[in-house]
Amino acid sequence: MSALDGIVIADFGRVLAAPYATMVLADLGAEVIKIEHPRGDETRAWGPPYAHGRATYFLSVNRNKVSRTIDLATSRGLAEARELALGADVVVENFRPGTMQRFGLDYPSLRAEHKRLVYCSVTGFGAGEGAALPGYDLLVQAVGGLMSVTGTTEPTKVGVALVDVLTGVHAAVGILAALRHRDRTGEGQLVEVDLLSVLLSSMVNQTAAYTLAGVVPGFMGNRHPSIAPYEVFPTADKPIVLAVGNDRQFERLWDALDLDPDPRFATNSDRVAHVDALADLLSARLRTRPAVDWFALLTPLGVPCGPVNDIAGAVELAESLDLRPTVDVGGLTLVANPIRLSETPATYRLPPPDLE
Repeated sequence: MSALDGIVIADFGRVLAAPYATMVLADLGAEVIKIEHPRGDETRAWGPPYAHGRATYFLSVNRNKVSRTIDLATSRGLAEARELALGADVVVENFRPGTMQRFGLDYPSLRAEHKRLVYCSVTGFGAGEGAALPGYDLLVQAVGGLMSVTGTTEPTKVGVALVDVLTGVHAAVGILAALRHRDRTGEGQLVEVDLLSVLLSSMVNQTAAYTLAGVVPGFMGNRHPSIAPYEVFPTADKPIVLAVGNDRQFERLWDALDLDPDPRFATNSDRVAHVDALADLLSARLRTRPAVDWFALLTPLGVPCGPVNDIAGAVELAESLDLRPTVDVGGLTLVANPIRLSETPATYRLPPPDLE
């Protein structure tokens, strides 16, 4: 038995944030009905790359779901969609605000007949003054401040639609909280998440630097604003990361590199104040040997470090650590759900569906 056995989700979500949320819940046992326009979810065509003739983008977030094609512009389609929504425990949608209301599929309309319904609405900028703004991940990375602290000399986006993924995770948490509330009270509720609010929350210390201290962070490159050394360094062959979080780790690093004592680096605050000088000394020493040598030397000493892997290297590392990062689902090698439950583990019942 899975943790969410018996929970039915009518998933009107498209692209990434909402589908990621519903896939996480599907892996945990929920039955997810993916409701698509007859043309299909946009990401079915977002390739290359492709696997088995299908876009890997779509495949990455739609396992454990069944597809139902419904044209909401027709009376028959609207009736089908309403029937599915009223028969579900959870409805998830990420249309532009007002769209579901026009179809009579918004939370107030459905709640009038289904008091136990948990309804999750995912938007870019909320349902108020920002309702008309398009909720694209790149746009939110820009206006939400993430690109202002990423990069070195110009704004740089993260290499994946990170805000969408984080929003999907928050949506899943909100849905689970609402289901727990329903277990206690018998009443469903509306769950709302938006990309901008999720990003501001997820930038944690960077956002707090502004709200608490009035500090507006700038480009950080690969450095940390409050810890040193905490960045990428060159070696004799490829880059390596040092993530030294306390003075004890730094002392072990300094001794291992056989560097002379230097009062400028006595404490973390000192190291942050002299970060350029520190980086110059470390870079000069680390360039003398390949990354694998430094990794082998420093890791047993408890100094956090590691080479900068590509995706292939990252998967191989996870496999070498017996983390079992991938699963075979209907002949497709997909990334496993990272949540490990001792009694009700994730299951992989269905491959991403073909369009109904």
